[in-house]
Amino acid sequence: MTEGNFVDYVKIYVSSGKGGKGSSHLHREKFIEKGGPDGGDGGRGGHVYIKGNKNLWTLFHLKFLKHVRAGHGGDGGSSRSTGHDGEDKYIEVPLGTVVKDQETGDVLFEITEHDEVKILAEGGKGGLGNWHFRSATNQTPRYAQPGMPVKEVDVTLELKVLADVGLVGFPNAGKSTLLSVLTSAKPKIADYPFTTLKPNLGIVAYRDFQSFVMADIPGIIEGAAEGKGLGHYFLRHIERNSTLLFLVPADADDIKKEYDILLDELRRYNPEMLDKDRLVVISKCDMLDDELKAELKKQLDEELKGTPYLFISSVAQQGLQELKDKLWQMLNVEAK
Repeated sequence: MTEGNFVDYVKIYVSSGKGGKGSSHLHREKFIEKGGPDGGDGGRGGHVYIKGNKNLWTLFHLKFLKHVRAGHGGDGGSSRSTGHDGEDKYIEVPLGTVVKDQETGDVLFEITEHDEVKILAEGGKGGLGNWHFRSATNQTPRYAQPGMPVKEVDVTLELKVLADVGLVGFPNAGKSTLLSVLTSAKPKIADYPFTTLKPNLGIVAYRDFQSFVMADIPGIIEGAAEGKGLGHYFLRHIERNSTLLFLVPADADDIKKEYDILLDELRRYNPEMLDKDRLVVISKCDMLDDELKAELKKQLDEELKGTPYLFISSVAQQGLQELKDKLWQMLNVEAK
């Protein structure tokens, strides 16, 4: 998937179908002078559904879809025949999609499972035919119910990436490089900040044919929680990850300070993110000799206060298996 094809936010106008009107027909037949009412009911209007599809990774297929309208129900006929139901419409979305009401901003529901179906706009009920209104005192009612009107709603679809591990770090920390060496993903990599402008997903192959999903979230900057940079467009993708991997380069001026800033941005955006499992990974450690690494370990033992950390080098392929082992262990503890 190219970066430009990753769409995680769309607005759609949705309209259900209106119900068909009931018939006020009176039965007429040779030798039957007063056949009485036999008007059928109207068919129901079509519903609009949202359906989860695990094979979709983006909302790109909905980018140019501005309106979704279900079919109208058919009118009732004679001989108590019911009108046809309106055609239902299904909007397929990737797992992790949040559906919001545009006007109020309220979350209507979330889609997190394959083939999960939620009704977005219910079709109008069909009107009853005059056959239902006959009585001892009114044996030939000449009226029937109209169908119920359409239901309209403007919705916003937001995708929050579903991944087991989320990569968190400042721009140019080496997240895309790490994802490319751990998975078969091919993110854009360059030696300047903000190379990644959209989340990238990759599947990390582990022992015994097991695997887990890792997401490379675009670089966070200080002030992202207030919307600085691309702000919430980045941060909301981290909400779904069960484990957060904080990537800080070994050549950072102050590793603890960078980690604290990243942690603070997540706390200000959503305090619940601090409840997730965290792992600090020092990247580009091929730049360190043994003496520097030992000194840094001593410093981090004191500063990180129990938060697990690892040294790796994506380019030199150092510490990658140890990293996968640690992540797998953390994910399994989370699952228990």
